[in-house]
Amino acid sequence: MKTPASSLPRAGILGLASASLPGCLAPMALDHAVLAYNEAAADIVDKQILLNIARAARHQPIHFTALSSIAATYNFTFNAGATPALTGNSGGLMMPVFGGSVAENPTVSIVPVEGEAFTKRMLAPLQESKLTLLLRQGMDVDMALRLMAQEFRMFREGEEVAYVNKPSDRAGYSFFRRLVLHLSSIQDRNRLYVEPLFFTQSWTLPASTMTPEGFAGLEKDYGVRFDPDTNSYVLSKKVTGRLMITNYDPNNLPEAERIRLNREAETGPPNEIAVDIRKDYPGGEFPVHGTFRLRSFHSILGFIGNSIAEEPEYDVAPDPRTPPVKENPVSTVGIVETDSRPSAAGLAVEFDGRYYSLRPESGHQWNLEAFRLLYQLYQMTVTDLPTFGTPSITIAK
Repeated sequence: MKTPASSLPRAGILGLASASLPGCLAPMALDHAVLAYNEAAADIVDKQILLNIARAARHQPIHFTALSSIAATYNFTFNAGATPALTGNSGGLMMPVFGGSVAENPTVSIVPVEGEAFTKRMLAPLQESKLTLLLRQGMDVDMALRLMAQEFRMFREGEEVAYVNKPSDRAGYSFFRRLVLHLSSIQDRNRLYVEPLFFTQSWTLPASTMTPEGFAGLEKDYGVRFDPDTNSYVLSKKVTGRLMITNYDPNNLPEAERIRLNREAETGPPNEIAVDIRKDYPGGEFPVHGTFRLRSFHSILGFIGNSIAEEPEYDVAPDPRTPPVKENPVSTVGIVETDSRPSAAGLAVEFDGRYYSLRPESGHQWNLEAFRLLYQLYQMTVTDLPTFGTPSITIAK
């Protein structure tokens, strides 16, 4: 037989309440803290990127700091009691009284990005793998290349020509803009390929040089075939070559052609990505063969900073051979410099008495998407933060 709740001892009711309240407070506090730290960390990176664009516009050195760790300790306290109800002289009813508090003690470690970390993250050119990773996520190739590429290089009449992604070079900049816009039109048709070249590499070894132990070791990684005509062993292995941007599936090419293209691509450094747009395929009305050379994150910030006033970008019409495209904004990232903080600015920073913010847009939010890409590029440059040898700031609240 169950005991009615009204007959439970008052002390028991107080005990049950006191046991359950801390369990409710802890998840609520942790949930709020995790979300708050997440939002604060992202906001810090956004403002640092915008601030360093402003620094670049004023020809000041850029500087980043990174949150290496966040540790927070929470103390949950609870108290409970009882007090007579305000019933006058007509009864002895007791009313429970509960109280609780949460104390937070976070410790945040801030490490300057300097020395070798600064060189790797800011000054080293971005490699082709970062561009291809972004493109495979569906990033607009026009936006990505306008930010990341320093120039496009190709041979014309036996001479290598560079088309620089720099507004002051009007001929080079105009060609560059038309080229990446044409690639975007191919991407809109879902016919732009960003794939590595796969092929089989072969080597020949005289049979006299092969020992039983060496043969057993080679069989693990290579295909081995004996050629009695030459009394030699032919080793073969599937190889993954350099990445290419094409308007066709490179796997459909003859293997000899894939090997030739890979040898050509391997002559370039890791921050170059080959492009081969051929006739008789979508976008082939604008055939082109060459390489994009990627720049560093430091150069990207400098490019955007210079575009604010010193070297502004300008409108470039698509090539006549390019079909209509959805977006062709004047600025890669539109930054506004004002005397006071814009009232409608979602993100703004102050530097040297001036305010810098993203230019507001209507319709497609190109600026927000381009700035989001900047954030992703910054995160993709992350290396292991040093735990010693670098001065750090630890803030305990």
